[in-house]
Parts: sequence; C-alpha cells; structure tokens
Amino acid sequence: MSWGGFAVVLARDVQLARRRPLQALLPLAFFLIAATLFPLGVGPEASTLRQIAPGILWVCALLAALLSLGSHYASDYADGSLEQMLLSSHSLVALVGAKALAHWLVTGLPLVVVTPLLGLLFDLQTQALGLLAFSLLLGTPVLSLLGSLGAALTLGLRNGAALVFIVVLPLCIPVLIFAAGAVSALDTGVSPAGHIYLLAALLLLTLAGVPFATAAALRISV
Repeated sequence: MSWGGFAVVLARDVQLARRRPLQALLPLAFFLIAATLFPLGVGPEASTLRQIAPGILWVCALLAALLSLGSHYASDYADGSLEQMLLSSHSLVALVGAKALAHWLVTGLPLVVVTPLLGLLFDLQTQALGLLAFSLLLGTPVLSLLGSLGAALTLGLRNGAALVFIVVLPLCIPVLIFAAGAVSALDTGVSPAGHIYLLAALLLLTLAGVPFATAAALRISV
C-alpha cells in the first residue's frame, strides 16, 4: 500500500469537505432532524421510546451516511482527478481506502458523537448509550466502505445517486440488524456480545475485500 498517496488523498478530501461546509453537514442535519421527530410523533411513553430507539437511530444513521454518496466519485470523475488516480503510480486500493476513510471522518464520525445526545430523547440509560455509540463506531465504517463500492458501480450512470441507494441498502441490512440488535438485547437483559462480535467480523471482512472490489469497479466504470 502506498501510504504517501493514501495520506494525500485523505487530506485532500477532508480539505474539500471543509471548503463546502453546507454539503458536508447535510447528512448530520438530516440525522438530527429525522431522529428528533420520532419522539415527538410517537409520544412521551418511556418504555416505547426505549424499545424503538436502537432501530430508529440506526435507520436514520444509515440514511444519513448514504445521503452524501451520490457525489463520492462523481466530482473527481467530472474534473479528471479520478483518471489521474488511476494513472498514478500509487495503489488504487490505497486511494479508495483513503476516500472511504475521509467520507467516514466527515459523515460517520459526527454521527457517532451526537448519537448519545439523541439517545437521551429516547430515555436510553448510560450503558445503552455507550453500547449504541460503540455499535455506530463499528458499523459506520462499513457503511462508508459499502457506499464507496456502490458509488463506484454506478459512476457515470444516469440517476446514479438514486441507484446507489438501491445497490447499497440491501448490503447494509446485516449491519443494521446486528447493531440495533445489540442495544435491544442489552435492554432485555441478554448479553450483546454476540451481536458486537458479528458486527466486528463484518467490519473486518469489509475492510479486507471491499477496497479491492471498489478499485476494480472504478477501472471498469472509467
């Protein structure tokens, strides 16, 4: 892996996100608004809120993470940067990993940070809040990597942004099940360790395979 190219692409994408704060903060704003509306609509019953909290917060996080994927490679493809990456001497797998990490730092990490605050709206206890944040810490990188693959597969296609949702959402279902199931298991008095181990295994498998698949998809698309 070319760590020099990895660091350059990572710093570049983070800097570009800082120059476009409205676009970078859109997923976080969507997450905050969507998650806040559910307690208002469901009502103040604490037991009901605690029961639906893991699924609601994770679905909102999933949709927020996928919201910015339409332009993940599109802007680089439009200005020719992507072609330069393909022609450079650096490993394309490393560059793909850098872009996925940049997406997670800009989109996924803020979701992890604000989720415990939103969990208070659902009357979650301290232990459940910590477990929810930990599940997001393990699961959101998977969403960024799978979203990167979906963006590469739909690059250059008409309505590519909509197609990303169709391609990526089915792949994200196991993450949603295990992550939300861990918090639900804790609420019912069952050990969440099994769900966390499976979620960690998904993260390792995604890290090992998805960057290579994304690099191959980019070569085909370009």
